[in-house]
Amino acid sequence: MNQRATQIERRLALPLLLAALLTIPAIAIEQSSAGQPWDTIASVLNWIIWAAFFAEAAVMLHAVDNPLGWLREHPLEVAIVILTPPFLPASMQAARVFRLLRLLRLLRLGLLTRRLLSTEGIRDATVLAAMTILAGGAGYAAVEKGQHLSTWDGVWWAIVTVTTVGYGDSYPHTDGGRVIAIVVMLVGIGFIAILTAAAAERFVRAQRSEQRELEGVERRLDDVLRRLDAIDARERA
Repeated sequence: MNQRATQIERRLALPLLLAALLTIPAIAIEQSSAGQPWDTIASVLNWIIWAAFFAEAAVMLHAVDNPLGWLREHPLEVAIVILTPPFLPASMQAARVFRLLRLLRLLRLGLLTRRLLSTEGIRDATVLAAMTILAGGAGYAAVEKGQHLSTWDGVWWAIVTVTTVGYGDSYPHTDGGRVIAIVVMLVGIGFIAILTAAAAERFVRAQRSEQRELEGVERRLDDVLRRLDAIDARERA
């Protein structure tokens, strides 16, 4: 990229990170079935977030010298624009989780990311998600007395909510139930984001390791060829 495009990318970094973060409350509000005006707020947030990513792609394609090269080097940004527009069918709205991968640019800068994306970090996140499902499900069943739910019904609801499936066979009718739902949804979305980020990080790391190994082999081959050329030159002399 040229200097102007690099400066623009740096200026857009923070607004796009904030837009990615807004994905969490937008999905949480939608999954809570809170009704109006929350449904409208979630829809507006969804459009604002997608418009921010679309605007970034349009600006960068205009600023860079090689638009096709930028598209090849930024597959995540392209995927977010193509796969997460609000006008797609509801069955494809789960793809909005890809927006959260944009947070990797921020997380990579700190030790927290290395911890979260490590084996221990994934293990801790899994334990947290499991505890949230059990505790949240039991609490939901206890709070939503009007629905006459068993603890297993509550755990089933928590699993459905954490995985963002949202069958709709049970939804909170009380403020306490909505608070529990928000917590369960936030933990579920975060857990899925960590798993996706960990898989992507391991894939990229494996590619870099293979590239370093190939570069090492090439350097050794170049060294052998130089030595053979030197031996051949001495024999001819």
